[in-house]
Amino acid sequence: MMKVLVTGGAGFIGSHIVEQCLEAGYEVCVLDDLSTGKAEQVDARAILYRTNLASPDVLSIVEKEKPDYIIHHAAQSSVPVSLKDPVGDAMSNVVGTVNLLEAARLHGVKKIVYASSAAAYGEPQYMPLDEEHPKQPLSPYGVTKFVPEFYLYAYHHLYGLNYTAFRYANVYGERQDPKGEGGVVSIFVDHAIAGEGLVIFGDGEQTRDFVYVGDVARANVMALTTADNQVMNISTGTKTSVNELVTLLEELMGSPLDVRRDAPREGDILHSYLDHAKATEVLGWTPAYSLRQGLEKTLRFYRTES
Repeated sequence: MMKVLVTGGAGFIGSHIVEQCLEAGYEVCVLDDLSTGKAEQVDARAILYRTNLASPDVLSIVEKEKPDYIIHHAAQSSVPVSLKDPVGDAMSNVVGTVNLLEAARLHGVKKIVYASSAAAYGEPQYMPLDEEHPKQPLSPYGVTKFVPEFYLYAYHHLYGLNYTAFRYANVYGERQDPKGEGGVVSIFVDHAIAGEGLVIFGDGEQTRDFVYVGDVARANVMALTTADNQVMNISTGTKTSVNELVTLLEELMGSPLDVRRDAPREGDILHSYLDHAKATEVLGWTPAYSLRQGLEKTLRFYRTES
């Protein structure tokens, strides 16, 4: 049986990847320091190692488990945190990744699937953003998610270690922490279920590309055995405004929501959506869930949890 090591496997996206890897017949072990992930989110069939990505323990864990593949999602994932602590952000996202690559090189890992980010692109110069769009990240987080793509290329060139890197649009779904790394969907859903008001910054016409976590996890499992040494967007290719998101939530909740408007947030990109044609062509992946379908699943989850 092939074995997959999932870093960040106790987190939002990582825990879904663990489940889909197990369903696909892989043996799974998880590396997570539980700084934002939760041990109870890790499927009981997977082995959990609690350690930091930059720790020397990573080498011994990879040596012991000898995974065939690594899916790398452990990261410092907050833009505000990266602004407050750019050194810590770089230690997690750059040094931690290099530490993992060294372990993979030394112990015969076949391939790494890496979670990059659309934050690499910065301010859109045209839309939808494709993979050739200029990379001008606007935060330390955007920089430290992009830099490992160069390391992946170098490790493939030097040592034959295969990789696939995904630049994600705005991922949403079950287990996203609305009080942690939560995006606008998890925050709005959390507030709506609690009967609390929603805050829209600016006029609400800013747009994002919302991709469901189950679709993202499926792309990761698919990439274990195909699309080697490629970088691609994982997205819906559809732009949705914050106002449209609120309207859809109101429809699904069956009641109007209390919405308050505030001043636009400085530094926020107004419009962004990604082209996923390459993922369709090279990986054979297309999103299976519409925003409505994904929101329905997300709402059911949060209602059960609340």
